[in-house]
Amino acid sequence: MKSSIKSARTMESLAETYLAERRSLGFDLKISGQVLMNFAHFADTASHRAPITESLVLAWAHSTPSGRAITWARRIEVIRPFAKYLKQYYPDTIVPRGDLCGRAHRRLAPHIYTERELDELLTASAAMLPAGSIRPLTYEALFGLIAATGLRISEAINLSRDDVNPADGTLIVRETKFHRSRLIPLHSTVTLALKHYAARRALVIATEPCNSFFVNRDGKKLRSSTVHWAFGRLREQLGWVARGDHALPRIHDLRHSFVCRRILTWYQDGVNVDHHMMALSTYLGHVKPSDTYWYLTAVPDLMEIVSQKFARFAEGGRHE
Repeated sequence: MKSSIKSARTMESLAETYLAERRSLGFDLKISGQVLMNFAHFADTASHRAPITESLVLAWAHSTPSGRAITWARRIEVIRPFAKYLKQYYPDTIVPRGDLCGRAHRRLAPHIYTERELDELLTASAAMLPAGSIRPLTYEALFGLIAATGLRISEAINLSRDDVNPADGTLIVRETKFHRSRLIPLHSTVTLALKHYAARRALVIATEPCNSFFVNRDGKKLRSSTVHWAFGRLREQLGWVARGDHALPRIHDLRHSFVCRRILTWYQDGVNVDHHMMALSTYLGHVKPSDTYWYLTAVPDLMEIVSQKFARFAEGGRHE
C-alpha cells in the first residue's frame, strides 16, 4: 500500500486510494467521500502537486457558494483524517487545525412545522400534476409517513413492498444509518393511508418493475434528489419562510417536528419523559438517547412546560 501511495501523482488518485482502504475496513464514507473527491479535484485543477498545505485547504473551504463559517469548518473536518493519513507517506503534509474556521458542529435550530403547515404540505402534494398519476399519491403518502413516524428520507424511500405490513400495522426499516434494522409500529391512520396508497399504486401502475414501496411515474424507485426537488417546488408554492437557522425549511425538519410533538404530548399527558426516551431513541433508530435529545429545540409550548417545571424545582417541589 505504501508503494501505491508513493507512486500516485495526483490528489485525486491519493484520495481514491485512501477511500478504498477505509471502505475495505467497513467505513461507508458516502457523503464525506464525495466531499473529499471535490477537494482532490480542486487541488488537481489548481495544478497543486505539493503536500497538503493550510492555504490550499482554506482556499478550497472558501470556494463553496455558502458564505457560512460552519460550512467551511465542516469541509475542513473531512480533510483532517485524509491529511493525517497522507502524513505517514509525505511528512511535509500539514494537518489543518480543527478550529481553523471555527466550530463544525454548532447546533442549528430546525424549522418546527405547525399542524397547519403539515396539512398544507399534504394537500399540495395530493394536488401535484399530472392529476391521476402516481406522482401526487406517492408524495402525499411519503411526506405523510415521514411526518407521522420521524423516518429519515433515505429510510422511507428504501422501503420495499415487503417491509410495509398493513395487516399488523408495522413496517420494517432495514440496514439503516447505523447498519441496524428495526420494527416500527404505526398509528391506525398511517396504516390506513399506506394501505390506500398501495391499492392505488397497483391500479395506476399497470406493471410494477421494482419492489420499492414508493415509486415514481415509471413505477421505479424514487431517487433522493428527485424527492428533494419536488419538496422544494412545494415549499416555494406554499411560500414557507424558515423559522430556524437553516436557509429554508427541509424534509429532515419533519423528523425534528415529530420528536418535538411526541415530547410535548408526553408532557401534556403527564408522562415521565425521561423514562420514555430510550423507547423513542429505539423508534428513531438512534444509538443512544443523547442523539434523540439533539433533536429537541426551543419551541414555545415546550419552553413553557420547561419553565414551569424549573419554577417548581426552584420552589422545592417535584419536577418529574
